[in-house]
This record gives sequence, structure tokens and C-alpha cells, in this order.
Amino acid sequence: MQAKHPVQTTRKTLRLIEELKRKGPCGVTELAEDLEMGTSAVHNHLMTLREESYVTKTGDEYRLGLKFLEVGGHTRRSMELYQVAAPEVEALSEETGELAHLLVEEQGLGVYLMCSKGEKAVDLETYVGLRTYLHTTALGKTILAHLPESRVEEILDRRGLKRETPNSIGTREELYAALETVRERGYAIDDGERVEGLRCVAAPVKTSSGEVLGAISVSAPASRVSDEDLSGRLSEMVLSAANVIELNINY
Repeated sequence: MQAKHPVQTTRKTLRLIEELKRKGPCGVTELAEDLEMGTSAVHNHLMTLREESYVTKTGDEYRLGLKFLEVGGHTRRSMELYQVAAPEVEALSEETGELAHLLVEEQGLGVYLMCSKGEKAVDLETYVGLRTYLHTTALGKTILAHLPESRVEEILDRRGLKRETPNSIGTREELYAALETVRERGYAIDDGERVEGLRCVAAPVKTSSGEVLGAISVSAPASRVSDEDLSGRLSEMVLSAANVIELNINY
């Protein structure tokens, strides 16, 4: 939903932040050209951000400051789901030796709250705060399966069904069939749908009233995960961890 009366100065500042995030260190002229803004305006925005410690300067280049890390860390620590789930996600990665995640939905996208690496875990580009399409991951499909249908429709209308890999779901019919399977099984599977060659199993974390709070998962290379692992050993471990989190949150 768009704001009825957007504040253009705030929007320009946020565009600058996003551009610095996308490109890394940049000079004023480069940023002004990329964003089609005047150099003096860009300079003023950057000076304000620098004074507030959100941007730092080295030579003639500006980069995002660690103040964002402070804000993000505070936001995450203030979430009860993260506080309760963190030990279980760490235990999952240690027990399986693989990569374990905690994800929540915000504004129709999945946001990674935690990534924990076991001793055999592959090194992916996934990081805390990364946003991803819900339909391309087991985590996201698990959340979608337990949202009201009207909310799922809103998300699809806004975010679409972009294919990240040839295995990604690309139509609403495919997605709704997959979500029904998730509800029947109690967990979701991702077979190379966001990253080719990676398999994942995820389970939801819900309140006692059935509201979905987020999802946890284990991911591993396809060469190390059979169909039997996904439907047996790994799914049982993920479901058990999700159950512990739910008990601790609800009771």
C-alpha cells in the first residue's frame, strides 16, 4: 500500500541508502548520476546521514555505516520468536551438520532472522536480513500454507511468482497445489527452487490459535540428501524443533 502523502525528502534519503547497499562505496557524482539527483542534494543527504553515523566516508567515497547493524541487531533481539527459536536453530545445525535458518514474513517477502552453520554446511549468500520471495523456499511455502487465502492473494498480487531457478513454482495453480501438500504433510520441501543443487525441509512455528509466526529449516546439497532423508530423518528433526519453539512461546 502506497502512502497517500509520501515525504519526498525521506524517499530520496532511502533511495540513497538502497543505492549504497546495492553498489557499495560510491562518490557523490556517481550517486547523483545513478539516482538522477543533483550533486548538491546528494551531498546534503549524505552529510546528514554521516552526522547521524548511518554513513561513513573514506577519501571521496561514502559507504553505509555500522549504525544499521546496531538498529538491525536491536530489532531482532526485541522479537520473542528470535529469542525462543535461536537455541533450537543452533541445535539443528549442530545435530545435522548442515545449514539451519529462521525466517519470517514481512510485507509479502521472507526475511531471514537467523542463519546457523553446521560443520558440513555449504557457504551460501544467505545472511541475516536478506529478503527473498516466499514461493521459492521451503521456509516461505511453509508460511504461505498457514496464512489466510486472502493474504496469500495479496502477496501474489504484489510480489508475483518470479522463477529463481527452473525448479521454481511459476503459476498460482502450482503454488496452491504445493501449499495443500504442505498442510497435509505438516512440512515443506524445496528442491533447488531458490538455489540449484540445494534441498531444504522446513516447518512452521505457530501460536496456540494457529497463527503462523515464522518457519525454521535445514538445507543441504542434493548430493547429501535423499528423498528418504527429506521425508524422514530431516523432516522429523525440523518438526521436533518447531514443536519445542511453539511450546516455549505458547506456554
